[in-house]
Amino acid sequence: MAAHLSYGRVNLNVLREAVRRELREFLDKCAGSKAIVWDEYLTGPFGLIAQYSLLKEHEVEKMFTLKGSRLPAADVKNIIFVVRPRLELMDIIAENVLSEDRRGPARDFHILFVPRRSLLCEQRLKDLGVLGSFIHREEYSLDLIPFDGDLLSMESEGAFKECYLESDQTSLYHAAKGLMTLQALYGTIPQIFGKGECARQVANMMIRMKREFTGSQNSIFPVFDNLLLLDRNVDLLTPLATQLTYEGLIDEIYGIQNSYVKLPPEKFAPKKQGDGGKDLPTEAKKLQLNSAEELYAEIRDKNFNAVGSVLSKKAKVISAAFEERHHAKTVGEIKQFVSQLPHMQAARGSLANHTSIAELIKDVTTSEDFFDKLTVEQEFMSGIDTDKVNSYIEDCIAQKHPLIKVLRLVCLQSVCNSGLKQKVLDYYKREILQTYGYEHILTLYNLEKAGLLKPQTGGRNTYPTVRKTLRLWMDDVNEQNPTDISYVYSGYAPLSVRLAQLLSRPGWRSIEEVLRILPGPHFEERQPLPTGLQKKRQPGENRVTLIFFLGGVTFAEIAALRFLSQLEDGGTEYVIATTKLINGASWIESLMEKPF
Repeated sequence: MAAHLSYGRVNLNVLREAVRRELREFLDKCAGSKAIVWDEYLTGPFGLIAQYSLLKEHEVEKMFTLKGSRLPAADVKNIIFVVRPRLELMDIIAENVLSEDRRGPARDFHILFVPRRSLLCEQRLKDLGVLGSFIHREEYSLDLIPFDGDLLSMESEGAFKECYLESDQTSLYHAAKGLMTLQALYGTIPQIFGKGECARQVANMMIRMKREFTGSQNSIFPVFDNLLLLDRNVDLLTPLATQLTYEGLIDEIYGIQNSYVKLPPEKFAPKKQGDGGKDLPTEAKKLQLNSAEELYAEIRDKNFNAVGSVLSKKAKVISAAFEERHHAKTVGEIKQFVSQLPHMQAARGSLANHTSIAELIKDVTTSEDFFDKLTVEQEFMSGIDTDKVNSYIEDCIAQKHPLIKVLRLVCLQSVCNSGLKQKVLDYYKREILQTYGYEHILTLYNLEKAGLLKPQTGGRNTYPTVRKTLRLWMDDVNEQNPTDISYVYSGYAPLSVRLAQLLSRPGWRSIEEVLRILPGPHFEERQPLPTGLQKKRQPGENRVTLIFFLGGVTFAEIAALRFLSQLEDGGTEYVIATTKLINGASWIESLMEKPF
């Protein structure tokens, strides 16, 4: 059991156990000792649901990363390939199978596709002459992976690009499948709301799947009251801005992958007297970040400016607790102190780690360049000078700052101006291509197609209307004790979360005009429940809303939704699901064409 998955209103351990059971059943089909050959991208997501100990119990003795040529030697009966359905991976698998040493003992091959089997892939294996070598060819529907007590992700890295650039709906189908799995475990969700083209398609797929699967009535009492499906392209602005929560900044600066972060090791080396800084560790410090860690759960969603005071208070509390040992006189008191020791030492270690991380982040946030970039972002978001060439962006290009940083700022300006004037757009494009190379012309085309960097059509900037109606910019933000979600960006309230907040109270009818300006349809569907399963809410009991971001969500948006869940009179608690956890850099990178 993963304790941090069951602290919320919805026990996500139920989902984790269901996917673990499916994995165990597959492993048991392949009798005898096993080696797993992993598609490298899947090792992170799998680590969140099945540690090595679970695999070991089912006779997995060796694990390798999928690479060309021959498989490493392993004295096992079964070789299991665990892969995404990608054609280029099939070529590598075929190479592995064909280079198998015929003189050695025969080994059985199996293939497990995650999350779906693919006829194209099987055809490729057939063309390469190896399809018959596989005894079991199955799929493992790992659609939604529980990351935390209120957070699920599909970790589908190409979902946004597939949906909005390539019109490929595969990831939407997987999202609908994942939602059907959730309904099978947690009961039918009575109301579905949505905004955006992809949201409409997912809702349609769910309704069709429910119609096709009429075999048995779902008799589980519903845990969720509402489902809100939101397209990422309804709110292109939020991921482009720099997140200012503690977790958001860790992700912006170091990148959080499958709830792990790799940090520079020198900050974490134990300080020894007279060492003179010799033998500093060279391997990155890897830390797991989730709410299982008490201190992290407390500070992760705070604005970074409010983290320092929490850490110093914690330090005083911990040192006072250690001082207690001098006052312990009787055997009973000493015994009590000793029993608390492991917890106190863990707390001290946790505090030391987060103090080091906060120092690393502070080095970045106090730099002049960070301040200049943030000032420009905030000017754009509050509607200042969005229609002309920005001198800071010009300087960044001239000094050849990282291309992703430049693209983020230019896209932010474009989104805050409903597109740029043709003259301004052409100028930026010319400067970028001349400085960074003409191979990036395809990237600029992708950004335009996604609606991130485009010419202003119709000559009207609709962003000010949206900003005023939805109160997206707040001038007086209390970062220490926030009263509004805008604290996560120190002034800007994420549009996506504001839509969720207004849906909960007073309802979307109050903002019809803005919903018409934002892209894609908005809709509401009801799923009838069998009699006896209708929910009678107790007075004071909050509704539970599952909000699904199609195309990715940032940690700052998650923090804002958690803030709404904790409001005394909020009336709604949120569980968040997404195709991928993203930040501005990883999102722009997913839209960049790799130069050949």
